[in-house]
Amino acid sequence: MTGLTILIPAALFLGLLGLAAFYWSMRNGQYDDLDGAAERILLDEGDELSQDQSPAGRREHDR
Repeated sequence: MTGLTILIPAALFLGLLGLAAFYWSMRNGQYDDLDGAAERILLDEGDELSQDQSPAGRREHDR
């Protein structure tokens, strides 16, 4: 029973700490651009595809 006197406040403290970290990340814009990083990883640096270039055409050129 004495263990609960330590575990319950510790659980509440950790829950509030997690909630505070979530609110901090929302306020600082951590979730603003969720798709940008996923799309940037697919492109090489400085490699912008124009509409007349296709990935197949680039592969033939690279040979």
